Amino acid sequence: MTADKNPHDHQDIFSGQDKRSATTLDEGDRARFEALGAEWWNPNGPMKPLHLFAPVRLSFFQQAILRAGLISPNQNTDLSYKPLAGLHILDIGCGGGILAEPMARLGAEVTGLDGSAAAIESARAHAKSQNLEITYRNQTSEELVGEVEKDGAPLFDVVYASEVIEHVADRQLFLCSMAKLLKPGGVAILTTINRNLASFAFAKMAAEYLLRLVPPGTHNASQFVKPEELRAEAGAAGLDLDYLTGFVPLPDGRFKMAPITAMNYGIAGQKRIS
Repeated sequence: MTADKNPHDHQDIFSGQDKRSATTLDEGDRARFEALGAEWWNPNGPMKPLHLFAPVRLSFFQQAILRAGLISPNQNTDLSYKPLAGLHILDIGCGGGILAEPMARLGAEVTGLDGSAAAIESARAHAKSQNLEITYRNQTSEELVGEVEKDGAPLFDVVYASEVIEHVADRQLFLCSMAKLLKPGGVAILTTINRNLASFAFAKMAAEYLLRLVPPGTHNASQFVKPEELRAEAGAAGLDLDYLTGFVPLPDGRFKMAPITAMNYGIAGQKRIS
């Protein structure tokens, strides 16, 4: 796919078939996450890998936001300092709020979207227990786009989708929705899984069936996406993703940022100012 193609008239990169969708929601994935709704905040449950993965993703988010000039370098030693104060941030595919909550604690005004009603219920309950004000909505990004276009609702400074795009039914529609929800110059951030034999062996087969790190069936390896593909598709939607990092596992199950993008990676950039 090249950046000059119509973003709504694209070819499936595996089947070669024309792929047009009215929604990004994958019903199979929604059903799986509905069944896990009560487990989001169980630190030793099926969401444990996401909890261990959260700190490095949050660091990457902050670096991407800083790089775009939306916040200043943190030279404040006051523990009450809120570096993201004043930013309106959208978490697409927020699940139970594993990332939304720390972003809110850093001062951002956070809205979380998810297609799973059970996940949103869990997110709302946990945020309430932590005295956090986060707006959670059981809807898709394209549904929110419809509201914005109809009612003129404010756009967001930052939109992120972490471990989400490999689950959507229509990747290009998803990226177009992200762009439409961002202010010009706003920051788009994605984290996902590369597509190659190594990721199939480890992120799919070993993680799901050998090590049982995530429930079987969590991933469809054909939906993994290479960084260069994602960059081109995002460019067609008006998002210039020029900041890339890899995430590599540590012995304790956490991750660190590294140049190696063969497995998990993060990619970020800004919405083009036309």
